[in-house]
Amino acid sequence: MADLKASYMGIELKNPVVAGACDLTANLDTIKKIEDSGAGALVLKSLFEEQIQLEQARFDEEMQQFDDLHAEMTDIFPEIEHSGPDEHLLFVQKAKESCDIPVIASLNAVNSATWTEWAKKLEQTGADGLELNFFANPDLQDAEGASIEKNQISVVKEIASSLKIPVSVKMSVFYTAPLAVAKGFVEAGAKGLVMFNQFFQPDIDPENETSTIRINLSEKSACKLPLRYSGLLFGETDAAVIASSGIMDGKDVAKMILAGADAVQVVSTLYRHKVSQIGVMVDELGGWMDAKGYGSLDDFRGKMSRKNSSDPWTYKRAQYVQLLMKSNPVAGTR
Repeated sequence: MADLKASYMGIELKNPVVAGACDLTANLDTIKKIEDSGAGALVLKSLFEEQIQLEQARFDEEMQQFDDLHAEMTDIFPEIEHSGPDEHLLFVQKAKESCDIPVIASLNAVNSATWTEWAKKLEQTGADGLELNFFANPDLQDAEGASIEKNQISVVKEIASSLKIPVSVKMSVFYTAPLAVAKGFVEAGAKGLVMFNQFFQPDIDPENETSTIRINLSEKSACKLPLRYSGLLFGETDAAVIASSGIMDGKDVAKMILAGADAVQVVSTLYRHKVSQIGVMVDELGGWMDAKGYGSLDDFRGKMSRKNSSDPWTYKRAQYVQLLMKSNPVAGTR
């Protein structure tokens, strides 16, 4: 029987299949189902800057409500607290207490002060690790890419130096030089790199001429991008590389580890096939390993990475010239 043990930012996992941050990890009942299905770990739904700022605005409004009353009267009013983010902290604590598998908190902030303050608060909940989500809004037309990257790297450095638990970065696909930015995150203290974040994208209903909001489920073909970067990063970084997007079954997990990933995050397949799909994926991975004669993940991790590949063009080319020179370009198998 194959040993599926994996490592995620130095956190030991019983297998490499991690439930990624989503609405499914925002409910204690579903979290229990995720654990029972055999997940190696789970990432809780993010705490967002908007939640923090909204509650702070409400708090400020309530605090000013009685400004015109005599000062001596203020002590008859109960203490007011901004409960939204605090409720999230309590949820993270309860999730950690209810699970025997590692629980990773997630933070999606904007302001530098918010990042550090709430990273520390999330650590105090007992979470095993913290995942940071960065995104530069496309309306920032005057912002230069280098300055955005520098700011994000400085945030990682500040947080990583302030916490005892390991920190990972769930990266965007939109960096001009993702490998260089990944290196900057690792040098700043990140212990994990999640490749890649599946951002919300707006849509329009042309019949009603209204904006629509839909969950962005990834397709199976989306796994090729994290596979490329898992293969490029293997042997080039001390951080754990976590593949995310388009990973639907056990063979997809095997592909990512062959490329060099340490573990995977899954979300879309759980929505399509229910949480029990985690157990299916774990069984499929174990069955594939047994059939191949692999006793552990280390036996084949990075076997088909750029570092170990006999064909460097596999990871270097982004166009089709090499593919079209083959006798059967549609098949695409080397």
